[in-house]
Amino acid sequence: MNQHTVEKIGGTSMSNYVAIRDNIVMQPVNGDLYQRVFVVSAYGGITDLLLEHKKDGLPGIYGLFRASQSDESWKTALSELRQRLHDINLSLFEDTELLVEANLFIDERLDDAERCLLDLQHLCGHGHFALEAHLLTVREMLASIGEAHSAYNTAKLLQRDNVNAVFVDLSGWNTNQHLPLDERILVSLKDIDYSSQLPIVTGYTHSADGLMASFDRGYSEMTFSRIAVLTEAREAIIHKEYHLSSADPRLVGESQAVPIGRTNYDVADQLANLGMEAIHPKAAKGMRQQSIPLRVKNTFEPEHTGTLITDDYVSSTPRVEIIAGCKGVYALELFDQEMMGSVDQYDRDILATIKQYKGDIITKDINANTITHYLSTNLKTVKRIQGALERIYPEAEYSVRKVAIISAIGSNMKVPGLLAQAVSAIAATNISVLAMHQSMRQVDMQFVLEEDDYDQAVQSLHKALVEIHNHGVAICAA
Repeated sequence: MNQHTVEKIGGTSMSNYVAIRDNIVMQPVNGDLYQRVFVVSAYGGITDLLLEHKKDGLPGIYGLFRASQSDESWKTALSELRQRLHDINLSLFEDTELLVEANLFIDERLDDAERCLLDLQHLCGHGHFALEAHLLTVREMLASIGEAHSAYNTAKLLQRDNVNAVFVDLSGWNTNQHLPLDERILVSLKDIDYSSQLPIVTGYTHSADGLMASFDRGYSEMTFSRIAVLTEAREAIIHKEYHLSSADPRLVGESQAVPIGRTNYDVADQLANLGMEAIHPKAAKGMRQQSIPLRVKNTFEPEHTGTLITDDYVSSTPRVEIIAGCKGVYALELFDQEMMGSVDQYDRDILATIKQYKGDIITKDINANTITHYLSTNLKTVKRIQGALERIYPEAEYSVRKVAIISAIGSNMKVPGLLAQAVSAIAATNISVLAMHQSMRQVDMQFVLEEDDYDQAVQSLHKALVEIHNHGVAICAA
């Protein structure tokens, strides 16, 4: 087995170079500073400015360019981004020769991007060319700028601090080779000596098929995963600004939320389904198949071993490991008296429509004449999905409701009465459960609630299902 690790650094952590240097890079593994590959995200907030805000959907350069070919709003946004990146460079390099080099590097990228967008804008002014056909390429080009900026800067800063760092650019900028994903990674890393060089790799990889078509903004996780698999890493590590904990410390208290220590890829998938990704399920697939362990660490607590995720781990004691969830979920309900006997056809049509408008499904309910999908997306998209379904099933009745979903998750939750105990804990605080789900595999239980009840329900479930266990009292039937 190879000795090196592949490590991904998240955007919030990337924004604190001193913490990266002192808490991650300068923390030798077995006394060796090298034998590590670092895959880096863009600095916090930069991808939002390049594409769109991840949470509220406010358009960045890509969104503005897509919305209108006639106005100059995207050029204004590009100018503002340039100033933001220069400000970041100044904070990192101060007034030195390295600052001049860093600004020159990112300016070349931004100038190239601006020329491409102007040329495309002019081209698509001609009736034979449609902008829509080129938008995914535009999105990939813009996304790559953020990771190139952070990776270049980090390599230069580490070189300044006497680390033999190497900038590895997977973005394919100015290349005429459209290589498959794996081939581009292997070609770019083939001359790296892991024993004496520290590669700082862009989280975005340009590939012939395009990463964003499948992973959108999860592309850096796929880069990270494929590097780990292709180089047969000893371990894969993700550095975040927080621990993978039993619940959000802001809700249940710092002293009660504990790092979970060990879990498996199945639990990681359940978290990803709620938008709380340890790693994208598709990105985890290769590592899971090759039995590469994944460790999630807190950048700001380097002495802590973090959470180790493996394929085969199952808790020896049945218990709930994590209480997690999400707000801002839209329940889209379709009721039709004619559905009886044709549920499968309705389900196929609904799923196809949701996919068409790129809605993310967290879970769904089906009975004889009603199908409800719980969607993690914005209201505008939900309304577009509803409108399309109304054209297919004009006689059906529709409702849209904003809710929250909370899950109790664990690698081994086969405890008689656990569901009853969870419902009782919620009911004890006078909270009504709108819907609930538990699969036969018993790795998670989901509760649909009013959004205003979210915080209280998390606290109640954590106290009843996690804290009682951590204090040495076994979970038992209610």
